[in-house]
Amino acid sequence: MANLQGILFDLGETLLDFGPVDTIDLFEQGARLAYHYLQELQLTLPPFAAYHRRQLRAIRWAYFKSLLTRREFNSVDIMDRTTQGMGRRLTREQIEELAWRWYQPLSRQATVEPGLPDVLDRFAGDGLKLGIVSNTFIPAAALDRHLAREGLLRFFPVRVYSCHARYRKPHPAIFRAALDAAGLSARGTMFVGDSPKADVYGAHRVGMITVLKDPTDTRKPYNAPPDYTIRSLSELPGIVERRRAGS
Repeated sequence: MANLQGILFDLGETLLDFGPVDTIDLFEQGARLAYHYLQELQLTLPPFAAYHRRQLRAIRWAYFKSLLTRREFNSVDIMDRTTQGMGRRLTREQIEELAWRWYQPLSRQATVEPGLPDVLDRFAGDGLKLGIVSNTFIPAAALDRHLAREGLLRFFPVRVYSCHARYRKPHPAIFRAALDAAGLSARGTMFVGDSPKADVYGAHRVGMITVLKDPTDTRKPYNAPPDYTIRSLSELPGIVERRRAGS
């Protein structure tokens, strides 16, 4: 029990708290920012309403397909096909900027728990390896840019996003990919997330120590109860100390 080597975290509603959001409104805001960026690049564009409608249909279909196949999609692929259909192939840097414009309205909704950088700094100073495993179709460049803005990127040398791994939690492959990248064993690694199914059950299946972040204390277990439940990440150092003490 004392051989704790590292901690892997979920991203949304764990490290970054978004809370209730109006996805339709945020999607339209992102579409407008993306549309304006494409105008700056002087692409031949349809009217905004047609562009917005086409993107919404494409994302919905890709998401539905990912649920059926249990394989993640990457929104970069959709953006690349769309711009090629407008007669232009964007550079990698331009695609990454376009992805950031789409994601920017949602990023503004995010908050970080007070004192979180201090908690992570303490873990890193104690020699624990830290990483992120997240289900997301938002490309890594946009998420990394957001983490950097919040002052969190430096703590997480290992970041495994489902849009690149192609597997979604709770599939064991995405957890194993993160463990391998960090050089960690499952038994010596703690996983912290907010989803009883994707995070707790998924990490439990590969033999990790599981921590459920449940601010309202209302989430029901899915097949496997968490080893620990916390309301905020400020409680995590106490759990780590107990594990290292063997209690």
